[in-house]
Amino acid sequence: MNFKETLQGKTREIEEIIKAYLPREEGLQRTVLEAMNYSVLAGGKRLRPMLMQETYGMFGGEGELIHPFMAAIELIHTYSLVHDDLPAMDNDEFRRGKKTTWAVYGEDMGILAGDALLNYAFETAAQAFSLPGAENYAGRALQILTKKAGIYGMIGGQVVDVQAAGKPLEQERLEFIYALKTGALIESSMMIGAVLAGAEEPLVKQVEQAARDVGLAFQIQDDILDVTSSLEVLGKPIHSDDKNEKTTYVTIKGLEQAKADVEQISRRAMETLKSLPCGNPFLLELIEMLITRES
Repeated sequence: MNFKETLQGKTREIEEIIKAYLPREEGLQRTVLEAMNYSVLAGGKRLRPMLMQETYGMFGGEGELIHPFMAAIELIHTYSLVHDDLPAMDNDEFRRGKKTTWAVYGEDMGILAGDALLNYAFETAAQAFSLPGAENYAGRALQILTKKAGIYGMIGGQVVDVQAAGKPLEQERLEFIYALKTGALIESSMMIGAVLAGAEEPLVKQVEQAARDVGLAFQIQDDILDVTSSLEVLGKPIHSDDKNEKTTYVTIKGLEQAKADVEQISRRAMETLKSLPCGNPFLLELIEMLITRES
């Protein structure tokens, strides 16, 4: 079985895990539940739960303890996209080739669906505490999840990003935004995988560093695609950064240097992962594919 076939199989497996944790669409609040499920099931690479699962396996993790956290990280990622697309933020009507949540359900329900996804993510992660092995590792994993999603992680990066719109931005501040807004959830995914498998703290720190580089390279590649791709290929509007007057890595460094930096940063991430006492060839291929993706 080649990498593409393996990837497809693992993606299908993750889809089923995520679906198992989605709320049932019933009750007087049914509309927000429908909007939540619409948002989650609109597609996507399932990058974060896959990185979590592969890191878990790399450190010898087995069993279902990882499953609630895999679903939770995807719910958090989805909530961030739902809010990113809102008129007050990026004002995008398409994502992954489909209408965005607010465009289908209205701006008010888009806000509530995002809020609900975030809260439900922590409800979902908490289900891990009833599974074997939770007493040793789930508390630390939940601590990582909450911090990386919050004001010292993704939300903090989003705040600085919003404040920077329409203003000149130096590279240091831009990389701060990328480290928090994009990198934090990737760091969280891989760190949680390591923690739940019982990895020692120094190894978790190495994983965090590698994941930080993966997140940075991933976001720079996203900037590149916003300039070079198309709506049909990318599944969302291109040139949206220009439209929203956002400084990007391409704006500062230029297209060719941005491409060179993606290669350098991704190589550094690979070297860090290869220095660990355990390995996962599929994980390395996955990261390479994600960083060099065209959509």
